[in-house]
Amino acid sequence: MSSGCIKSKATIHITNLALRTIVGANDWERNKKQDVIINIAMTFDPSEAIDSDDIHDTLDYKKIKHRVVNLVENSRYYLLEKLTASIAGSVMENERVIWTSVRVDKPHALRFADSVSVEIEAKRK
Repeated sequence: MSSGCIKSKATIHITNLALRTIVGANDWERNKKQDVIINIAMTFDPSEAIDSDDIHDTLDYKKIKHRVVNLVENSRYYLLEKLTASIAGSVMENERVIWTSVRVDKPHALRFADSVSVEIEAKRK
């Protein structure tokens, strides 16, 4: 399939990336890494990749994942909102990304709940 003059967009999802980091305002949260689950959606224009079938013409989600892993595992945020926004900013550093949605879950943050999460969207101007 040739993209020709058709402008298209594609979304790549990184689902349930399980990492550990320092996040939280309580004293006990500042001393021990906790589990976080990260879900990322990234929209980009796949036209070049569709035409060429060349990996160099698409969004390298492996590089983005490595950047996110490095950021999260070396961070020390008080707020889940700040961690989530930092991840979204890191994703948007890739010039191919047009839009992203990042959701970070903190499992067992509340009694009687599976998790608490924050979701942030960012888009290129």
